[in-house]
Amino acid sequence: MSYEVDILENDIRDHYPEVLETLLRDHTTRKNIFWATDNYQYLGEGYEYASPILPELITGENGNVIMPRVQKDKDLQLSRVRDMAEVFTPSWICNAQNNLIDNAWFGLENVFNTEMTNSDGSHSWIVNPEKVIFLRGKTWKHYVRDTRLEMTCGEAPYITSRYDTTTGEFIPIEKRIGLLDRKLRVISENVEKSDEWLEAAQTAYRSTYAFEWQGDSLLLAREAMLYTFIENYEQKFAKQPLLKSIQYIAYIISWNVWQMDGLKGVVPNSCGLKKDNQLQFFGEQEVTPCEGCKSDNMLKHNGIYCIIKDWSNKDLESGKSGRRIRFVDIMKKK
Repeated sequence: MSYEVDILENDIRDHYPEVLETLLRDHTTRKNIFWATDNYQYLGEGYEYASPILPELITGENGNVIMPRVQKDKDLQLSRVRDMAEVFTPSWICNAQNNLIDNAWFGLENVFNTEMTNSDGSHSWIVNPEKVIFLRGKTWKHYVRDTRLEMTCGEAPYITSRYDTTTGEFIPIEKRIGLLDRKLRVISENVEKSDEWLEAAQTAYRSTYAFEWQGDSLLLAREAMLYTFIENYEQKFAKQPLLKSIQYIAYIISWNVWQMDGLKGVVPNSCGLKKDNQLQFFGEQEVTPCEGCKSDNMLKHNGIYCIIKDWSNKDLESGKSGRRIRFVDIMKKK
């Protein structure tokens, strides 16, 4: 299968049953992610700001509704910059910043690539083709398990660089520079059996997190991470992974890449005036504003705090892998 920058929801639906539904799932509300933008309301019912993104709204004749930012109308791009401060980062900057993380982790520079400035003033990088070497008691498994988070991720260019979000140029696997791209490269360099590769890849996905406000960008980020898994497996083993493997990676992504107001730790726009359940004098209910919004205290919002999974611990109720925790409680410990 050949891959393009724009991942079509119709293709996901046709090739990978139940996967699109998983990618649209929000585990905090136990509903679908919602648009969280007015950009689509001109399309009519179901495309309003607070409406959930349903499969039928983005497939069939509506299969081109959601597209990467670089393919959006220029006026729409500007309005999203103005209204939501949506500014996408060139791949060379993502690479430079990801290199800083790895420089600190490895204690070495230029582990994955060397940054360069071209004669015309543009920036790029030269890939280090040698197998990554691990020193100081660290192994490739330590690197794969290391937890990484992209905040307000947009289309997640820091996690996977399938394409440059500012130019739309497709980037081949061997030149990719995302946090997840690097983990998958290390796995492919150290694992030859497909079952071991799949297990390591699942670990890589469980340790890679991101959040985003706008539902369309969130879906694009989730799709990019899914196709990154498929593309890397296909390059390594010259065949596609089984459907059940794709479905499970989609499930991990649906937990680890979630919709959130990053300043509050809650589902976007879920704070507000709340009625007290206890009746007051004359049968009236007291209405109170959100204390967290008033005091700028992340721990006192009355909105819906976002739930993610700590995959290193089992859930006490179900006994399944991954303990449900509030993201804000992780921040509280920092």
